[in-house]
Amino acid sequence: MPPLIPTQSGTLELHDITIVDQSKLKKAISAAALGNAMEWFDFGVYGFVAYALGKVFFPDASPSVQMIAALGTFSVPFLVRPLGGVFFGVLGDRFGRQKVLSTTIIIMAVSTFCIGLIPSYDSIGIWAPILLLLCKLAQGFSVGGEYTGAAIFVAEYAPDRKRGFLGSFLDFGSIAGFVLGAGVVVLLQSILGEDRFVEWGWRLPFFMAAPLGFLGLYLRHAAEETPAFQQQLEMMEREDQEDVENRPRVSFREIATRFWRPLLICVGLVLTTNITYYMLLTYMPSYLTHNMHYAEGHGVLIIIAVMIGMLFVQPVIGMASDRFGRRPFVLFGSVALLVLAVPCFRLIISGEIGLIFLGLFILAVILNAFTGVMASTLPAMFPTRIRYSALASAFNIAIILAGLTPTIAAALVDSSGNLYIPAYYLMLVAVIGIVTGIFMKETANRPLRGATPSASSKKEARELLVQTYEHIEQSVEDIDAEIARLQVQIQALEARKQQYVDLHPKLG
Repeated sequence: MPPLIPTQSGTLELHDITIVDQSKLKKAISAAALGNAMEWFDFGVYGFVAYALGKVFFPDASPSVQMIAALGTFSVPFLVRPLGGVFFGVLGDRFGRQKVLSTTIIIMAVSTFCIGLIPSYDSIGIWAPILLLLCKLAQGFSVGGEYTGAAIFVAEYAPDRKRGFLGSFLDFGSIAGFVLGAGVVVLLQSILGEDRFVEWGWRLPFFMAAPLGFLGLYLRHAAEETPAFQQQLEMMEREDQEDVENRPRVSFREIATRFWRPLLICVGLVLTTNITYYMLLTYMPSYLTHNMHYAEGHGVLIIIAVMIGMLFVQPVIGMASDRFGRRPFVLFGSVALLVLAVPCFRLIISGEIGLIFLGLFILAVILNAFTGVMASTLPAMFPTRIRYSALASAFNIAIILAGLTPTIAAALVDSSGNLYIPAYYLMLVAVIGIVTGIFMKETANRPLRGATPSASSKKEARELLVQTYEHIEQSVEDIDAEIARLQVQIQALEARKQQYVDLHPKLG
């Protein structure tokens, strides 16, 4: 079982179990999910208007180069996300999750809003794509601390038995943001027409970031700090008798040496989830339009319908993971992706709307298997005092490769002419997912590392206490067995040593 923080009495008792305040929990879930929805609203809008941005900011290029350049501008900000992850991760472990999340949503809202203000290439020349890139870099820096901070915020608030279900609403917000972004694009295209949309209508979705940002900031400012982080500060005060301002300091050498296995598992899960995510929800609209020659509106409508279906599946996966565990869904999703990627793309390139939708929806359900458990799985890998720093670092290193997915896929398909390239790409990712699922430890219904158990009621707290005692007893038995095994090895080594000693005249 995960290690627990010290209790005041030294023995884990009923009063040591955190009873989660339901009203505070609802605020925490809403604040985290809305911020994540805003992040993915921008990603969704950007993916669906990439063809328009290519015409506005790269007008002298061919349509293929325009598409690759626009998606490349989408991918470049992922290079600065590790910097944002390290920066906000350290701040989050020192000053709290709530303060950092309030900061990231401000940066994200302002940078997204500013994209809508950038003049076209015809107006200011090369400065147009440069300003676009600067806004995307600011987004990348803020997003470096956004998803991981929001996942930690929800996980540290959620009761142990509902962490999968409640954590699934974080990516529910992501998908909802995508749906909203795509829906706004389709609505504007139908109202304004293609010419006016490319001329100025594409700016309107980015302006929506301002009210969404203010609402998210209000919710996050109203939410209190997580119980797990408050426990960490209280433990520091009890142990060190120092001022609260002396926040925990993180040694990255310690993270890399002591927690290398969770770091690798985190990277594997993030790669598997987000490459599938970007392939399906960011690249596929461009794939359907540019490579399959569907009208922009038709391709977008199909993706919107798929995403709406994902909204219904997402919380079901999260709830099921609280009962059956997180590992089974990671393994199931990875195996399904390996086996079904090519058949799904065979359906997608068939040319029939019903088969296209079926192929995309199968991939979407596979994606749900990952997104339904990721937000509850990742925070459970690290103890409270380094959780934000470690998770943000590993997550954003992996996201560099994941964020390149639309650009790489577009370039490979364009250069080779092979429409199955995205399927082969996903099959390679599936292998990473299988390896990750094999080596990851189950965390469902367990306390977070470095935290005492948490429950939603006193009745549940009593049940958790009994369950925790059983885990402790099992851990003690496992340790005793390990000690006995080591003692046998030590005795064998002592006997071997004695044989050498007996052969030496001065040592005998």
